[in-house]
Amino acid sequence: MIRADYHLHSSYSGDSSAPMEDMILKGIQLGLTHMCFTEHMDPDFPYPDPEEEGMFELNTDSYLYELARLKEKYASQIQLLFGVELGVQPHLRRELSIYAKSYDFDFIIASSHLCNKKDPYYPSFYEGRSDEEAYREYFSSILDNLRAFGNFDVYGHLDYVVRYGKNKDADYCYDKYRDIFDRILETLMEKEKGLEINTGAIGYGLKELNPCTELLRRYRKLGGELITVGSDAHDPQSVARGFDRAAQLLTDCGFRYYATFEKRTPEFHRI
Repeated sequence: MIRADYHLHSSYSGDSSAPMEDMILKGIQLGLTHMCFTEHMDPDFPYPDPEEEGMFELNTDSYLYELARLKEKYASQIQLLFGVELGVQPHLRRELSIYAKSYDFDFIIASSHLCNKKDPYYPSFYEGRSDEEAYREYFSSILDNLRAFGNFDVYGHLDYVVRYGKNKDADYCYDKYRDIFDRILETLMEKEKGLEINTGAIGYGLKELNPCTELLRRYRKLGGELITVGSDAHDPQSVARGFDRAAQLLTDCGFRYYATFEKRTPEFHRI
């Protein structure tokens, strides 16, 4: 049983309007023991609408103030952790490194929301080429990110791009991208970093969670053990969504434990 949600967004993220307290109350209702907020921090994001400029740049001080207030208020009911989701791009290595050291985060997710300064959320990323070509560019960019930046704990929703392809994950599988995926997994393990299993895929009509089953199985076969579980919830209704499914998937792939983090240090919990 998984009782810790380590990927959550509230109104301190530009793509959520959910009050943090509402998210916490939902987690308590569900019987969670840990919730880690991982608000978005994506510097140098290419906003197509000028009115959205800066929406993914986190006001960290305001976020931390509210989290500290609620952490004290609900201390007897749930453990609340201070996290962030960094949108990694190679040219931001210095900026992200300085930022990550500027706060006492409990947990940092590295994510690829952009690929070579392009947003795979938009259909234009896939125009004029197959999903496979677009996905390969995206997965290759993760290797570039890993070479550039290392101050994080897990890599989030590793195959995030399949949420938005023309055919999503209908024709997608680990074997098709094995050459890139194995290099990514080996690099993560060399750097002693973990993977996230992200149940947010459920909201996109995908056949699997992020990342796909065979990628998780391969990570375990290579000796990988460091796994966090996150719903990627942007509203209370999505907190811990699909965690029973995630627990079964991890067990099927050979994992016996999932991790929580406090002060950037993992603690392992039996599934």
